[in-house]
Amino acid sequence: MSLHHLPLPLLLRLQQIFLILSLAFRRWLDRWRAGDSVAGNLLFKRHFASLYRFFEYKTEGEVDDLVQETLLQCVKAGSTFRRQSTFRTYLLAIARHVLFQHWRARARVPATLDFEQTSMAALSTSIGSQLARNADRARLLAALRTLPLDQQLLLELYYWEDLDRDQLAEVFDVEAATIGSRLFRARRALQDGLERPDPGVGPASGTPDALDAWARNLAHDRPTEK
Repeated sequence: MSLHHLPLPLLLRLQQIFLILSLAFRRWLDRWRAGDSVAGNLLFKRHFASLYRFFEYKTEGEVDDLVQETLLQCVKAGSTFRRQSTFRTYLLAIARHVLFQHWRARARVPATLDFEQTSMAALSTSIGSQLARNADRARLLAALRTLPLDQQLLLELYYWEDLDRDQLAEVFDVEAATIGSRLFRARRALQDGLERPDPGVGPASGTPDALDAWARNLAHDRPTEK
């Protein structure tokens, strides 16, 4: 079940728990920046899976390097951490910039690389969805990589990390109202991409809610049942 469909009392309780955890993560970050390796290990273990998913299928084998670079940038940029943000959104915002820097370093003309226009399919022909064991997930990954990279990141964080609009606004450094219009365009583009090669694939219904439920259910790569 998505957080968006939880009963209000339970959602409020979860928000309280998340706030407490966020305060703890902020203290761990302060201790890590001060040289406490134990606090650094706690942060790393807590967020490694999210960081790995963020970079997966978006590099040509450098996922571990980019995870490490993100953590290093997190320490270096610690003074810019806004206390109203969660550590998770702060970390993902840095990861987004690290990914962009990674591809700009490989571009012939870095200044012209626009991630609101350029897709993973255009950046690399060797990164595909062939490693996905689930057929539906493979189709979803293939469609996502044809979208502009910023749209792909937006949808993956929305579907697979369950970030709400305010959290997405922090990661993408825009207003929450802007995220709403970006999500609308990204979901429509994804639906078009899913239907282009085979109009019958994807969610059974073409409604946004059906697309969201179908995509969220593919957060983990499970083998297709035969």
